[in-house]
Amino acid sequence: MLHIVNKSHYQSGALASCLRLARPGHALLLTEDGVLAAAKASAAASGVAAVLATLKVYVLQPDVEARGLAGRLIEGVGAVGYEGFVDLVAEQPTNQSWI
Repeated sequence: MLHIVNKSHYQSGALASCLRLARPGHALLLTEDGVLAAAKASAAASGVAAVLATLKVYVLQPDVEARGLAGRLIEGVGAVGYEGFVDLVAEQPTNQSWI
């Protein structure tokens, strides 16, 4: 399953709910303000750092760049472009957008 979160953990409980229900082997894609959760400064507080051992975590690279976070993400998070976003959706049997 691919979980997609587009809200910052500062403004919404969507990421916390997602992380609580995601299972090992699932993938998480952070888009829009959701990418803030993968920044070195906030990954521990957001919970993203703790799930890297069990979830594949990705960020949408254009959103990372738009927020000035290039080079400031925690290790283990993969960056994808729009084509990679489409590939993730196509690879996963189900997708869940968290709002």
